[in-house]
Amino acid sequence: MLLDTNVVVWLLLGQRRSIPPDVADALAKPSSAVLVSATSVWEIAIKRSLGKLAIGESWHRVLMRLDLEHLPISAEHAAGVGLLPWHHRDPFDRLLVAQALAEDCLLVTADRTLDAYPPPTWWGGPVPER
Repeated sequence: MLLDTNVVVWLLLGQRRSIPPDVADALAKPSSAVLVSATSVWEIAIKRSLGKLAIGESWHRVLMRLDLEHLPISAEHAAGVGLLPWHHRDPFDRLLVAQALAEDCLLVTADRTLDAYPPPTWWGGPVPER
């Protein structure tokens, strides 16, 4: 499961109530492979530096302590963005979609506009089949 940046921010801020209970339960299972992308780290850093996200200075250290696998951005991921239709204009979301496609991951997101893309998205209810 690859986390959208909105989910990462809620985890960092301790706002688990913003995440549906079945999603939070799935993320907490030791057997779940939960990925956080360098894309989300980059997006959080930029939004924080622009004053668009109120999050403490130690957010990156907190993120490193969460039980998440870190996914770097590869050339394959970056090139994959150019193959996506323009359903969504946000470059960070487009890169996350390209990563989910390349890594064959479920994308965990509250952003329903990402449903228009091929990788399955999930925000509660039955987990979509891949």
